Amino acid sequence: FYSLLGHISKDQTIQYLLTLVDDFLQERKNRVGIFREYARKRKESVWAQFLNLLNRPDPFIQNMTARVIAKMACWSPQPMQGQDLQHFLLWLKDQMKMPKNKYVESVARCLQMMLRIEEYRRSFAGVGGVETIVSVLSGKVNFQIQYQLTFCLWLISFTPDLATKLNKYGVIPILADILSDAQKEKVSRIILAVFRNLIEKPEEREVKKENCISMFQCKVMKQLELLEQRKLEDEDITDDIAFLMEKMESSVQDLSSYDEYVTEIKSGRLEWSPVHRSDRFWRENAHKLNDKNYELLKILLNLLETNNDPLVLCVACFDLGEYVRHYSRGKHVLENLGGKTQIMTKLSHDDPNVKYEALLAVQKLMVHNWEYLGKQVEKPGAVQQGPGGEGIPVA
Repeated sequence: FYSLLGHISKDQTIQYLLTLVDDFLQERKNRVGIFREYARKRKESVWAQFLNLLNRPDPFIQNMTARVIAKMACWSPQPMQGQDLQHFLLWLKDQMKMPKNKYVESVARCLQMMLRIEEYRRSFAGVGGVETIVSVLSGKVNFQIQYQLTFCLWLISFTPDLATKLNKYGVIPILADILSDAQKEKVSRIILAVFRNLIEKPEEREVKKENCISMFQCKVMKQLELLEQRKLEDEDITDDIAFLMEKMESSVQDLSSYDEYVTEIKSGRLEWSPVHRSDRFWRENAHKLNDKNYELLKILLNLLETNNDPLVLCVACFDLGEYVRHYSRGKHVLENLGGKTQIMTKLSHDDPNVKYEALLAVQKLMVHNWEYLGKQVEKPGAVQQGPGGEGIPVA
């Protein structure tokens, strides 16, 4: 088989041979060793012939080859490594992104196999695999792809340091949306399993709490209550529902308005929740936007640059204006981060509400500037003439 694959050019024959190899391995997993031993005796890479076939134009050959590679990588005592592993994982990632790829379910099956192994999980995350899965799930895909790719996220979430980072890619909001529309029980079940891991697996308590709050803000609690009413027979689902409800309830009991705000900003799903319009909130918390090297400010500015939702843009402009209004060095910080330019680009936005909020934010920047300028020009203890000619002491 192995020798023939490197010497035949006819697509139909290669298709037949690959199907035989796939069946040959499926019957007995330890047959992978035969290919390994043959390649070792010839002092060749066991992967070379197969990786070359991924470049063939015929999609059946590509995807049958991928099935064979995945089985060999997972069932062999020696793992796939280095450039060979990276090449294969990048190929899988690119296939997922390919529009109208009729073999996408086959690609997802390969990933479902590969990601059972921790070394492969780390490598896949390292080539941007998580971002690609989230991107595909955020589009319109059928329930089978939703299930398979969420299963991949579930596997990734078993590695604690990867689970810690997962929601930075917006995993919770995307899965919460899918859960709200899910018709198939298996899709709901695997999403709840991911949510459970996002609470159980991260080692940092703060991350566990942030994930709980993010789920609560994405209306997961409401979906759990609806699922509970359906009287599901699957014990895993009922256990996960009880676990998630308990964790979310305990997390939001001592939730401060600032915790809520932080989680909302990090989710990227801004809305006019009460904290945004509260003067007291901004007086007490504006300076906290400087924490962790201006993390929240940078997220707001990134949303201005990359998000197309008018509501998100409106709230982001408003928050940046309030930060400047309530923090004495806010204008200086924002200018250093390129924020003033970002806000001013929204003055020409198509949506009138975005224009309005951008204009208000610019006005806050300018008013802050005049106040600052006034303090520089006026000397301490100077006296201004009031309307009636009386002297008014100035700071």
